Amino acid sequence: MAYLKHNIPFVISLWAILLCVALLTLPLEADGLKRSLYVWKAGVWGICVASDCGSVGLQNRSVSCIHSEGWSTHESNCFPSERPPHQRVCVQMCEWQKDLFEWHLSPWGPCTPTPFLPANRCVTAQRGVQSRGVLCVKRTNGTAVSPRMCEAFSSAPEREQACLLPCPIDCVVSAFSHWSTCSRTCGSALQQRTRHVLAAPLYGGADCPSLTQTRPCNYDNTHPAQCPSDQQEYSYSLWVGPWSPCRVKGKAPIGKTTVDFSFGLDLTQAGKGSYFVKRQTENVYRQNHNDDKRGHKALWEITIGYQTRQLRCTRSDGKNSMLSLCDHDNNPVNFRSCVMPRDCKVSDWSTWSPCSKTCRTSDQSPGFRSRYRTLMRAAIGGESCPALEETQRCNILEDTLAFCARYEWSVTKWSPCQVTPLLSQQDHRHSNSSVLCGGGIQTREAYCVKIHNNTAPSQINRPVRRNLCTGPLPPLAQSCSIPCQKHCPLTLWSPWGPCLHDNCLEPQGRRGFRVRKRSVITESWVESHSCPHITEAMICDDPICFLWRVTSQGPCVPHNGSCGSGTQEQTVGCFSVTGESAPSDRCPGDFTPAQQTCEMACPEDCVMGDWGSWSPCSQSCSSKHFEGRQTRSRTILALPGEQGKPCSSRSELEKWRPCGTNPCSVYYWDTSSWEPCMPDSITDGSERNSTGQMENEDACGTGVQMRQVTCRKAGNGHVLPKRCPESSRPESIRSCALPCQIDCVVTPFSEWSPCPTSCLPVNETVSTQSRHRIIIQKPANGGQECPDTLYEERECEPPPLCPVYRWQTHRWHQCILVPDSVRHAVGGPTEPCGIGLELRDVTCVGADDAAADIADCMRWAGVMPVQVRECRVACKNECTFTSWSRFTQCQGCGSWRTRNRSLIGRSKKRWRCQQQELFPLQEKEACPCSEFYTQPQGPWSPCLLHPIKHQAGHPFLQGVYQEGQKAVQDWQTQKRNSECGAGKRYRALACLDHKGRLVEPQLCSSSGYEEEVCHVPCSTDCRLSEWSNWSTCSASCGGGVKVRSQWLREKPFNGGRPCPQLNNKNQVSEVLHCYSQCSQYIWDVTSWSMCIIHPINTNNASTNTTPGRPMCGEGLRTRKIRCVKMGGQNQNESVDDSLCDQEEQPITAETCLLPCPTHCVTSEWSQWTKCSVDCNDGDLRWRSRSVLRWPEGDHICPDLNQTQACNNVTCLKYSYVYSDWSSCQIGENAVCGRGIKTRLLNCVRSDGKLVELSMCKELGPSRGKLSAPCEVGCPVNCLLTEWSNWSECSHTCGNQSQMTRSRVVLQSAGEGGRPCPSQLSQTRSCPIKPCYSWRLGNWSPCRVEGADCGEGVSRREMSCVVHWGSLSGPPQPVPVDDHWCVVNSQSKGSEIELQQPCAIPCPGECHLAKWSPWSSCQLLCLDGRSFETWGRQARSRAVVTQVAENQDSCPSQVYETQPCQGGTCLSYEWMTGEWRHNRRLVWCQRSDGVNVTGGCIAQNRPSAVKQCHPPCTKPFSFCTQSGVCGCEKGFTEVMSSHGFLDYCTRTPGLDYKKADVKTSAGHVRPEHARNKNQINDWALQPLGPDGRVKLWVYGLMAAGFILILLLIVMSFILCKNPEESPSSTPQKTMTYDDVDM
Repeated sequence: MAYLKHNIPFVISLWAILLCVALLTLPLEADGLKRSLYVWKAGVWGICVASDCGSVGLQNRSVSCIHSEGWSTHESNCFPSERPPHQRVCVQMCEWQKDLFEWHLSPWGPCTPTPFLPANRCVTAQRGVQSRGVLCVKRTNGTAVSPRMCEAFSSAPEREQACLLPCPIDCVVSAFSHWSTCSRTCGSALQQRTRHVLAAPLYGGADCPSLTQTRPCNYDNTHPAQCPSDQQEYSYSLWVGPWSPCRVKGKAPIGKTTVDFSFGLDLTQAGKGSYFVKRQTENVYRQNHNDDKRGHKALWEITIGYQTRQLRCTRSDGKNSMLSLCDHDNNPVNFRSCVMPRDCKVSDWSTWSPCSKTCRTSDQSPGFRSRYRTLMRAAIGGESCPALEETQRCNILEDTLAFCARYEWSVTKWSPCQVTPLLSQQDHRHSNSSVLCGGGIQTREAYCVKIHNNTAPSQINRPVRRNLCTGPLPPLAQSCSIPCQKHCPLTLWSPWGPCLHDNCLEPQGRRGFRVRKRSVITESWVESHSCPHITEAMICDDPICFLWRVTSQGPCVPHNGSCGSGTQEQTVGCFSVTGESAPSDRCPGDFTPAQQTCEMACPEDCVMGDWGSWSPCSQSCSSKHFEGRQTRSRTILALPGEQGKPCSSRSELEKWRPCGTNPCSVYYWDTSSWEPCMPDSITDGSERNSTGQMENEDACGTGVQMRQVTCRKAGNGHVLPKRCPESSRPESIRSCALPCQIDCVVTPFSEWSPCPTSCLPVNETVSTQSRHRIIIQKPANGGQECPDTLYEERECEPPPLCPVYRWQTHRWHQCILVPDSVRHAVGGPTEPCGIGLELRDVTCVGADDAAADIADCMRWAGVMPVQVRECRVACKNECTFTSWSRFTQCQGCGSWRTRNRSLIGRSKKRWRCQQQELFPLQEKEACPCSEFYTQPQGPWSPCLLHPIKHQAGHPFLQGVYQEGQKAVQDWQTQKRNSECGAGKRYRALACLDHKGRLVEPQLCSSSGYEEEVCHVPCSTDCRLSEWSNWSTCSASCGGGVKVRSQWLREKPFNGGRPCPQLNNKNQVSEVLHCYSQCSQYIWDVTSWSMCIIHPINTNNASTNTTPGRPMCGEGLRTRKIRCVKMGGQNQNESVDDSLCDQEEQPITAETCLLPCPTHCVTSEWSQWTKCSVDCNDGDLRWRSRSVLRWPEGDHICPDLNQTQACNNVTCLKYSYVYSDWSSCQIGENAVCGRGIKTRLLNCVRSDGKLVELSMCKELGPSRGKLSAPCEVGCPVNCLLTEWSNWSECSHTCGNQSQMTRSRVVLQSAGEGGRPCPSQLSQTRSCPIKPCYSWRLGNWSPCRVEGADCGEGVSRREMSCVVHWGSLSGPPQPVPVDDHWCVVNSQSKGSEIELQQPCAIPCPGECHLAKWSPWSSCQLLCLDGRSFETWGRQARSRAVVTQVAENQDSCPSQVYETQPCQGGTCLSYEWMTGEWRHNRRLVWCQRSDGVNVTGGCIAQNRPSAVKQCHPPCTKPFSFCTQSGVCGCEKGFTEVMSSHGFLDYCTRTPGLDYKKADVKTSAGHVRPEHARNKNQINDWALQPLGPDGRVKLWVYGLMAAGFILILLLIVMSFILCKNPEESPSSTPQKTMTYDDVDM
């Protein structure tokens, strides 16, 4: 007890100290963990700052603390001791040193995942980083220097940058294969199954799992564990290693050959195993080329050596055994002859070539220079030949270089404008193209020029080759226009005017002119000088310009009484003869308003009306046979009474007077055409018309144009100018622009085309070279003509002939075997026989058979013949034969010839020698044959037309750069000939021998083509009929339309010009506006007749019926009407009444009232006054009449005034209306171009009727334009370049070789022009030549010569085949003699290409299986869509383990990937099976139905074991099959109000009863029930029978909590560090330092 009493405090103190130390280290560990997430990041060094260049300064950089995720934080989070320096000493570089160094940046490397990112689940992408190399290099040679040299001028570029990667993709493997058979039939053995990689991991995904599973064969106790006594437990196999390097013979062996059975040797030195052979030295076999005259010696020497390999006997469990245990039929061969490896030998370097960059370019790329060396000796198994060409950058600093010349397109001047190319084929205007005008097309030529930096802009450069200009061609065709001689659409002649003075303001003499005019309908469209005369005049006498006219009259006022003579007032004004008001001084004499005498009729007097107006003159002029006449009349309004004044006689009621007394002679001013523009030296500037000046950029000053103006009598010749009115005289002089003289401009001659620089083969002709120049501008206006010579050609200087070299082979030397000492050392046969090597000399000779350098033959003679071949020296016990006999005679083409041999000596009795498969006694070969035939191959080429010979200079366009009328014809002819006509088509011919093998075409005496005459049909344009005549105007008054049409005659064919849009009747119509003068046809009305009393009115009471007295009262009066033509020819002539407006036809009869003698007589009603334009509701109109005779007695006069509301009558309004625009009209001789569109102005009454424009005068003049310029698109035909030259053949041999030529569209067709042909390129087959190729056969199975396993060789044969361009056929390649491949310089594969090392595993050896097949191509996809074209596929090699003892030495599994095309998007999905006993199968399946491992998201894996929700945590509960919680047997479920299990209570009466054996047998108790029943075995049960926790459990938990709290308090007291001294009074205060906080 005392011991415990003294030690308990110590133990408690020790425990408290340990707890305190633990508490102190917790913050330190937390701080270290926290700081491990932060690292220092240093920026790039800045510019060196120093006082002067070359002096010492300082460099700074930024240093920051960043989190592992990349964001910056406070520096206190990083360790200060690890902070990198932010400042360093430097030397400031001078500015001139800046051009010596530069940063060299490598391309960005692949994006790799960031290693410090947290392993959160990736959604679409993950962060990565990519890096690149940053080096400071010299500009001159690109060598690397210290980075500080470049940092002195500029900061180092970033070496890393962030990037985004797709989410990690785990490795996907297939399902396991079936279990293999046991490696042994008895004893210890293994079974295995493998799987292969379907998709390799990407972007940091999980690596591939193990591809192999193994299990012992006796896992199910069915495999026999012991082997029978009569069966060996192990098997033995002979293993051979790889051949040693070839070597020459060494010293003699010392001692015997030893066999080592140990493992772990260095395979690079001795191979696998330990069978070493020691060798002795004998003579060395060499072959040297003979010395030539130039001293070449030993350059191509070949040394024969030997090589050996190891032998080992291995047991089936992988261990080594004695060689004697490995039985083998033949003695294993472990030696053979070989050719000693020989390194390649090359000559010295040549001098550097000139730098490819001799001038400064814009891209600042360096130039390159190169040097060469020749091959002096080829390599044989040794070090491969180095590069024979070396390239180096040069002229990196461009400041010292001049700027490079550049190549640009230059163009000639535009050719004259041509309209003919726009005409259709059927256009009749082809025959008279000189009158064509309007829109056309002009072309120009493009040529390539070389422009130097100092080239003046105006300098003309010489043309160079077109392929030097890489930019796009400038436009070579454009639209143009030729001015048309436009016609003048004129109105009809106006009526002849009155006789007027030539100048009414200054009248002279008594002779004047009567004038009529016509006007140009569209003045803005037509030049006035090109129109005919528009004014005609006739001489007349007594001209009057102005006269007095009575404007109003008052009533007649008798002097005495109510009737008789009297006076009336009148108002007079001065007016022109045309009706315009004029000043009073213009009228002759003084005429002031005055009174005029008048007569008022008395009762019973005859009353007559006023005189009517004079009728139009019947003739406009007079002659001997007829003269003009005018009439006027008056009517009797009332008959006189008995005492009244009688009426005048009938003759006195009508008057006439002569008119048109002037003679019928018409005069007009006639003008000639304008003369050419002349310099302004003969006229005065004041006489020029300033309005006629022209603005022309190509004008050389201003000149004048003149024309003759004469007075002409109609139908006669010239007359004196005084007979024509001077006021209408046209101008005779105007200003013009003087055209410049244009000389011909040509380019300088181009450089002579290069001559061939290579040597000239034998029997080849000498080439020619040419040069040319191009006409830039044709002469015009009398300029200098062009030179005659535009193209020159001459022969090149003959180049040197190509040298002729050939290989010369010599006889084969003696067969060289492995030395005897080597055979003895390895225990081989002593007899010198077997397989060896034999050599022969191969020399290079020239044309005179003189020895030449080997390098010359390597360059000119092709592949060097074989110098070494395998040979065999027969052994004594080998089979011997007679020599081969001669071949038998051939029986013709296709037959075979044979030769024989036979066994001799002991070989006849040996069974092995009698095997025909190993030792054939007969050989046969095909007989030579010289029969050949041709066979057509492939389709016919397009019909190729005969080429057109161009003029010198080779115009770029198809014949668009000629001149004059001939140019237009040539253009059309050449265009047509280049697209259609007779030609030839070609088909390739294959030359075949009697076996159907392809041979050279010359053997069939054929050019290689089959020709056939063909014809390309010419295109036919759409053909329409001629235009029909214009229809009559649809309106007789005002604006209407007229129509003309064309009908389809022929549809376009073979690319001809298409038809315009046709209607359903295959017509195309043109509609134009027309205008009919409303007053062109008018009703001519005579005066009313006298009122005649109706006979029925004679009984009327109001009628005076006194016998002998005239009657009075109501009657009828009539008048005559006729339709007459106004104006123009035959004016006032009666025409058909239908031409006049029927609605306006006047009445011919009306009722009237003849007053009686005592009745009132009034005049005729005046015209109604006009209503206002607005026609308002309150507006009135009125008319009046006057009393001519007052009544007597009770009779009264009727109303003298009459008013009428404007609304009561037809209130008509008038307005201007424009018609639609007409189609664009161009000249008759134009095809397209600028034109004019018109519209009509009509005056429309409110009832919709067209009326005279004068009815709308009250609205004022119209402001809208009646014409506007427009343009008709030109039917431009497609313009093409010429066909290019035929290209080189696409292949040198085979039937797929083609040559092509093409042309380019310079201008597409437009506006109905002839479309571009679909054939812009043509191909034709090249002559079919045989293709000779070395074809590799399939790899043979791995074969170990003379052993059972080990290192072997897999071989494949290489044979020469002839094919048609594809080794895969069809037709299939046919083997031929190797000579054909050698002759055609086909390099044969090296020995490495014909054989490859392989290995056959020995029984019991752990090895890799064969490569699995490539998996299907898979793309990287997102949501079923891929953004890449190349996918990936994988294959793998699994590990094969045969015995368990060798598992530790097994190699690792391997897999590889390769890119592929044609991949698909594959997705992965978890698949589940059916539930059974709360369990189910869960596996991953690819979208193509393949079950895989990997690929599916692990977090989304469905549960394989069913769980209840909420989980069954109550005591004695478990998850039932139906997915709900239930109680174990013997317990009853108590459910909560929500339907879930609340707890399980024991079933009463079953606590102490044993289970029924019958009912419980066979049932497996659930695992969770078994685990829970372990609690029932405890002595103290924490749960009561009802499943609730007992009370003592709660007490135990409270005691534990108090104990823990006590321990914490004691630990705190022990760990406290008091600050006061021991002598001080203890204070009960608590302090905390930073660590505690």
